[in-house]
Amino acid sequence: MKSRSLFAALALSFLLVLLAACGNAEGNENGEESGNADGGNSDGNGDSSSEQTEVIVDGSSTVFPVMEAVAEEYQTENPDARVSIGSSGSGGGFEKFAAGETHISNASRPIEDEEVQALEDAGIEYTEFQIALDGLSIVVNQENDWVDQLTVDQLNQMWSADGGVTTWSDLNEEWPDEEIEFYSPGADSGTADYFSEVVLGEEGEFRQDATLSEDDNVLVQGVTGSPNAIGYFGYAYYAENSDQLKAVPIVNDSGEPVEPNQETVQSGDYNPFSRPLFIYVKHSAVQDNESVYNFVQYTLENAGEMAESVGYVAQPDSEYEGMLSTLDEIAGQ
Repeated sequence: MKSRSLFAALALSFLLVLLAACGNAEGNENGEESGNADGGNSDGNGDSSSEQTEVIVDGSSTVFPVMEAVAEEYQTENPDARVSIGSSGSGGGFEKFAAGETHISNASRPIEDEEVQALEDAGIEYTEFQIALDGLSIVVNQENDWVDQLTVDQLNQMWSADGGVTTWSDLNEEWPDEEIEFYSPGADSGTADYFSEVVLGEEGEFRQDATLSEDDNVLVQGVTGSPNAIGYFGYAYYAENSDQLKAVPIVNDSGEPVEPNQETVQSGDYNPFSRPLFIYVKHSAVQDNESVYNFVQYTLENAGEMAESVGYVAQPDSEYEGMLSTLDEIAGQ
């Protein structure tokens, strides 16, 4: 009896070892097949097939509302799509673009020479698309009832490091002797670059006591929180908060004080603060990643409508049609 029991136990043990060995072999075989499949879906840049469905966008906080609206609509119509929209500022966006971290870079100013060089050094080819127009808005608190217009020269005195203006009465003796609180986009912002170029020129130095933020909502809160504050940002943020803010009419090159709105921005009457908004698209991403091509195509087809929905100004339809043709040429279609 004992010998038969021992034989049965040994037989069972042998069977279990055999089954385990077979299971490990199958697991190793399956594991190797999965690894080969993943490798086969690589695009040659270390991206897996799952990453190939993602579109990565970053850059200007001014362009952000337009692209966020486009992305939301696109993902509603394409539930499997994944679009990431960041807002690190125009300069920050170009840094990521040159580092190969993004497919599309948003900008509220044209690309600068050193950024062009960085992209050339990285071997990145790209195309600029102008997707909308903006009216950079200079805003004050709703309680401010003394400023009815400003000239570019007055803005220069206010925002220049050596302008000598700290109170409203420094600018106009009839205005309150109250210290001005300044709110401005940060150093990586294309809005700050544009404002500085127009108001201070190449040699001007920006005042050091302004509160800076890359988040335009922080600037809105700052100006709405103080009757003596002044700030500036894209028209969309003013339009969204027009019940709490007052846009200051700016004296244009014809000597007329003009407020920012859809008509004055598109006509160019709101100068010198009417400006174009851009996206920069990486050629290789459009050519190698169908998701990027589809998203850029959708953007150009809908940017005008989306821009107006968030408070910016659309370009003529013919402009978007021309950009779509350019996109197809880049993609080789």
